Amino acid sequence: MTQVLPKKVLVVGLGLIGASFIRALKCRGVDCVFVGSTRSVQTLQNALDTQLIEEGSNDLSSVSASLGKSDVVLIATPTLSVPAALEKLRPAIERGVIVTDAASVKGSVLDAARHIFAEIPPNLILGHPIAGSEKSGLFAADENLYQGQGVILTPLESSDPGALSMVKWLWELTGATVSTMSVEQHDQVLAATSHLPHVLAYSLVNTLARNKEYREIFKHAAGGFRDFTRIAASDPSMWHDIVLANKTAVLKQMDDFSQGLSELRNAIERDDSDALKAIFSRAKKARDDFSLILADREKR
Repeated sequence: MTQVLPKKVLVVGLGLIGASFIRALKCRGVDCVFVGSTRSVQTLQNALDTQLIEEGSNDLSSVSASLGKSDVVLIATPTLSVPAALEKLRPAIERGVIVTDAASVKGSVLDAARHIFAEIPPNLILGHPIAGSEKSGLFAADENLYQGQGVILTPLESSDPGALSMVKWLWELTGATVSTMSVEQHDQVLAATSHLPHVLAYSLVNTLARNKEYREIFKHAAGGFRDFTRIAASDPSMWHDIVLANKTAVLKQMDDFSQGLSELRNAIERDDSDALKAIFSRAKKARDDFSLILADREKR
């Protein structure tokens, strides 16, 4: 089925994710009116001045009232701010405007939608781009942020096929590869592969930073420390929201990791060479398998 471009694409939140979405579509020739909504007066003005958007407002309710059924909305705000955006977009959603989001946790958004609407609107398609950077803000926008990266959509049985197709198509236009899974599976998978690594990186750097000699420690740190802790430079407010929104799954992964770390500590304490080699070898094989998956993904 040939898709027809929406007349307007509204992006709520003009940080890295939302601004990169617009830049990606524009640089790939998508010709529609891009509208931005953000609470920051300065960010909105910067988006207009740089011609990232053609229209914009700090009042999401007024923008919502102007949307037509052929328009599409991406909510690209921090996870815990999505419910407020859904509430302000409620009239547009009830008119049939297609709305999706980019929050890193889907269960909390689904729960909010159930609270706001009597039934989950079929034109509300929850999603999550698996892409990002330790940089943030409008000026960190990158038109290639989603190129070759994954986007997970979590449609329900009641989701409208046309709305799902439109959201999938727009993400594919950014260069992303789109897949679908359940809300529950998404939150469990992301807790293990994204949320836990960020928690560990923050914890390690925070632990070392409490040492009075931490500057001397950091001065002599090698590439492994730099690579592992890079994500600790991510926006603390955003990750505060993510771990609280996905609390149950994150705590489960932290408990599993703590058990594995305890097993490793015991092996070191006992000078158990066989156990150490087994742990390190399993980890290496799993990481080598992951490298093959990455290589295969890049070929597509």
